[in-house]
Amino acid sequence: MHEIESEYHIPVLYYETLENLVTKKDGVYVDCTLGGGGHSEGILREINDNGRLISIDQDDQAIEFAKKRLEKYGSKWSVFKNNFENIETVLYMAGVDKVTGILMDIGVSSTQLDDPERGFSYRYNTRLDMRMNRSEALSAYEVVNEYEEGELARIFFEYGEERFSRKIARLICQKREEKPIETTGELVDVIRRGYPPRSEKHPAKKVFQAIRIEVNRELEVLKNAITKCFESLEKGGRLGIITFHSLEDRIVKNMFRDLCTGCRCPIELPICMCSEEPKGKLINRKPIISGKNELEFNNRAHSAKLRVIEKL
Repeated sequence: MHEIESEYHIPVLYYETLENLVTKKDGVYVDCTLGGGGHSEGILREINDNGRLISIDQDDQAIEFAKKRLEKYGSKWSVFKNNFENIETVLYMAGVDKVTGILMDIGVSSTQLDDPERGFSYRYNTRLDMRMNRSEALSAYEVVNEYEEGELARIFFEYGEERFSRKIARLICQKREEKPIETTGELVDVIRRGYPPRSEKHPAKKVFQAIRIEVNRELEVLKNAITKCFESLEKGGRLGIITFHSLEDRIVKNMFRDLCTGCRCPIELPICMCSEEPKGKLINRKPIISGKNELEFNNRAHSAKLRVIEKL
């Protein structure tokens, strides 16, 4: 396997994230998705010696690399192996009540994608896996070989927005009757049979995304985490979330909108009866996207969107 150091680089929307998230130099911040440590190091550089950063990741490989990279920041930084869905548990263990800012960089990291052993990418022929936390029982192998045809079709359609979802699910079930589908290469071959001969994009892209989301419960985790993260903010604290596809961004957009909405009474009522007040305000009405320079050197930046909300 190639050296892990070469896989980490400046993360997407790096400067925009720091500008919108770090509002107090002596604040307490949380990076829910440590990854290669790029955003974490950026926050650590921005805060002073009285500030603190707590990072979370469920990938042992990412944590070990980040420890070497960030140990120079001493007691300003601590890391916990957990799913950011459990942020309230992490904060309790860290001895923290409310925090100044929280960042979530959603999705699979470049390092995981580019590591052939992890089975996230259709570019390498390796055993089906796709677990962000390798101690979890459910992997891509179980999804592909044990889920019923109808459930596979639903996952491909809902999580991958795959228009050939039913056909691909049927072909997978036919293939596994002969023998289990064990590798990413075998799965790609089956998916190709469900696509027209000349497709502009790689035919496996959407199905692989859908399986990854199912294996890691990504959308469910995101919804739970947004609620818990917002509750963990101090007044004036900010939650920033970077997404990379429309399913995630739609969840963030809708949940942020709900948090910023006050009265929920029917429009025909002459006065408010619910007494609901907005809990937050949007820092930017539209999502923050990458500038021209970043788009030129980082392909992932094309789909990245940053939304930030401040707690009232």
